[in-house]
Amino acid sequence: MKKHNFNAGPSILPQEVIENTAKAIVNFNDSGLSLMEISHRAKDFQPVVDEAVALFKELLNIPDGYSVLFLGGGASLEFCMVPYNFLEKKAAYLNTGTWAKKAMKEAKGFGEVVEVASSAEDNYSYIPKKYTIPTDADYFHITTNNTIFGTELKEDLDSPIPMIADMSSDIFSRPIDVSKYICIYGGAQKNLAPAGVTFVIVKNDAVGKVSRYIPTMLNYQTHIDGGSMFNTPPVVPIYAALQTLRWIKAQGGVKEMERRAIEKAEILYNEIDRNKLFIGTAAKEDRSRMNICFVMASEYKDLEPDFLRFATEKGMVGIKGHRSVGGFRASCYNALPKESVQALVDCMQEFEKLHL
Repeated sequence: MKKHNFNAGPSILPQEVIENTAKAIVNFNDSGLSLMEISHRAKDFQPVVDEAVALFKELLNIPDGYSVLFLGGGASLEFCMVPYNFLEKKAAYLNTGTWAKKAMKEAKGFGEVVEVASSAEDNYSYIPKKYTIPTDADYFHITTNNTIFGTELKEDLDSPIPMIADMSSDIFSRPIDVSKYICIYGGAQKNLAPAGVTFVIVKNDAVGKVSRYIPTMLNYQTHIDGGSMFNTPPVVPIYAALQTLRWIKAQGGVKEMERRAIEKAEILYNEIDRNKLFIGTAAKEDRSRMNICFVMASEYKDLEPDFLRFATEKGMVGIKGHRSVGGFRASCYNALPKESVQALVDCMQEFEKLHL
């Protein structure tokens, strides 16, 4: 039976990315050595990093004056590194979900943190719209896509102060104006690579402005100067990221990824809205294209375990919703084919016929 991978992360990767990485793990560049056992400073590996950086800049149209870094620790470490490097006195945060809240918590250890707005009172089911960004803050931090609650900022905001974004789960799913940000970061295990590498896009002249001492490994300047090679980087995930970046370019680039994302999301949301058994959990105007969350309508709530079992038997993988929301979550990242979304829709319709 064909499996349809809706896991929220680690998540689906293009098949050719998996195959190419597997080949390199057995024999990297016909060297007779595995990718897992070569030196990160080997002459054959430096071109991997160089090409990955170049493709990052090309695909996202990153302006001059920015560095692309491949680090460890996931987005969770960036929650700490961001204020370490950029918060001198005050920072502003938009609280749109669990990960935004965790980022705020870390920042409070470095200075004053202003929560400009929050949707916590409604279980993060929408993105706040009307709020004032304090102009005396050092930066404004946003989380562009909320994997747990299924909301997404689909356009770059305008901010009177430098902006920083966690784009862990929607990077490369739409064009972005990088010039609006001094830092964009994310764990790669949703739209780019297997777990183990973190991407950071950082504006070079924004670094080095805080007065505090920053430990060497937590200082962005260290990694800008070292070209992500200050210490041993996660070699295998970086290689896989390169394969994904090549795949995105070959498929038509970020605009094509956006077109597909819109198409897939429309197919599934249309079924959620049509089907009497299901109801979406996020405000319609803020619905995520990446993480589509839905539950059983209240009168059919007792059918949730049955649908999960039914869908699993039909090959749907990873659709159980996060415990914070319940119900179901279909993560539709770039590598997920439209056919998988249609298979889930067919499954929902078949289940509807059995119970209505």
